[in-house]
Amino acid sequence: MPRLAIGIEYAGTAFCGWQSQVHACSVQEAVQEAVAVVADEPVSIVAAGRTDAGVHSLGQVGHFDTKAQRDERAWLLGINSNLPPDISIAWVKPVTDGFHARYSAIERTYHYLIFCRRVRAPLFHSRAWWLREALDVGAMQDAAGVLLGEHDFSAFRAAQCQAKSPRRELRALSLRRVGAFIVIECRANAFLHHMVRNIVGSLVKIGRGEADAEWLRHVLASRDRRAGGVTAEAGGLYLTRVSYPAEHGIPDPAAVIPDDL
Repeated sequence: MPRLAIGIEYAGTAFCGWQSQVHACSVQEAVQEAVAVVADEPVSIVAAGRTDAGVHSLGQVGHFDTKAQRDERAWLLGINSNLPPDISIAWVKPVTDGFHARYSAIERTYHYLIFCRRVRAPLFHSRAWWLREALDVGAMQDAAGVLLGEHDFSAFRAAQCQAKSPRRELRALSLRRVGAFIVIECRANAFLHHMVRNIVGSLVKIGRGEADAEWLRHVLASRDRRAGGVTAEAGGLYLTRVSYPAEHGIPDPAAVIPDDL
């Protein structure tokens, strides 16, 4: 049966997350229903990552199998015409049976947005974590190096995390200030449940001057979630890229968070 890969963008505010749930509106369910209309048969969409309620995506990748024969343009236009305005399919591409949106992925990239200003910005409600005070980005970046590499990230995983192992390789953790925004980029082979949001919460504690790099080192070594900072708000988190071996031909996202916002 032919397999197709799709690039999925969404504003996650109105959804319970990616994964289908009973009595809740999910991104997965909305996409499956739209694809099924075009395919004229039920389909099941497998995604690279199960983003939480309120989390956004510029680079989610999914795949589905179908007997339907359509060209790529027909799939793209047909699916998008059946989706709500806060979800869009950026591209559609035939792939081999050996491709799997989740298990073929070799790296994931998330961006997190913090908005620092004394008063809130309505246009960025549920799109960035609003903090009233300024943060010391230099101190946050200096401390971030503590987390780079392969570690047991138990101190940064949610209690309900179902991953078999807490070990992950954090390959990049960088921060930059763009006007009133702080943009945090996290890149790893894979992430634990709430891992990025818990890392951000701990970095914010450092940015406020309430802790330092040695404290973060202690948190990591403790393997105890209670030792770290708060969990950052879901609305500031964006899945921006999922990377695959070149032989699959999966395109980079059509849009990522630009340097100048």
